Amino acid sequence: MTEALLEDQVMEVLDKLRPFLLRDGGDCELVDIEDGIVKLRLLGACGSCPSSTITLKAGIERALTEEVPGIVEVEQVF
Repeated sequence: MTEALLEDQVMEVLDKLRPFLLRDGGDCELVDIEDGIVKLRLLGACGSCPSSTITLKAGIERALTEEVPGIVEVEQVF
């Protein structure tokens, strides 16, 4: 899969999840994809929320690994 296609698929999943983040005053930004690892920056309320790790791992990572072939993990960058 090309990098552009992989990025498009990741963005499509993030766009589906975005309304849930926005509802809580947050958002996310795709920083990079490297070796199957998606690097995200959590923005707004999500960046400082104590539940951000749960949001990242149980929500975003789960959706990406299930829906985008080749994605194995999601890491938060600051």
